[in-house]
Amino acid sequence: MPRTRRAAAGGICYHAITRGNRKAVVFHDDSDYHAFVDLMSAACARVPCRILAFCLMPNHVHLVLWPREGDDLSRWMHWLLTTHVRRYHLRYGTDGRVWQGRFKSFPIQRDHHLLTVLRYVERNPLRANLVDRAEGWRWSSLGRRSDEQGTVRLDVGPVPRLADWVDYVNRPLSESELHALRLNVNQEIPFGERAWADETAVRLGLRASPRGPGRPRSRRSVS
Repeated sequence: MPRTRRAAAGGICYHAITRGNRKAVVFHDDSDYHAFVDLMSAACARVPCRILAFCLMPNHVHLVLWPREGDDLSRWMHWLLTTHVRRYHLRYGTDGRVWQGRFKSFPIQRDHHLLTVLRYVERNPLRANLVDRAEGWRWSSLGRRSDEQGTVRLDVGPVPRLADWVDYVNRPLSESELHALRLNVNQEIPFGERAWADETAVRLGLRASPRGPGRPRSRRSVS
């Protein structure tokens, strides 16, 4: 299994992403999606961690998490991914890697930046042309909230969503919003105002600003 221990602090919200090895499909049918959703609920029973949003895509997963203690993010993700891998190998008779390296994560400021990430995550299936409207994707927090179904308990989070949240998610993000989010995902730097990002980076031992031009890009970049 990939190494998953990360610098983290309780009370901070995080966007965590993990992708299938070599971008391979991980969820082959409804039972695979159902099983992963159930595992998220089981992970919360083992390690207290609030789920603000999630989206399971055929070959990757987006999660917005609000851990209570400093080590909860790594412990929660480690149990979830290792347990899922065991189930996957048992069902498909495989071995080796299912996920591509360790998961990516970055802290999010608890203001409009968090709402931007929540919108980005829940809009993912629409952006990938898997549905006509974002809430039509059954394997996301938006779809679950709309249908009031599923075993995962979703936390409302520290920042209230807009009254017209579903319609807001269905409206495209701006190019500047997408660029900023992709930069933070791929380079794992804090997402927020500059002063907050600098302070959080120092606190967690992270880089506060993007790498300069000419540096190699990650092979595991997220689009």
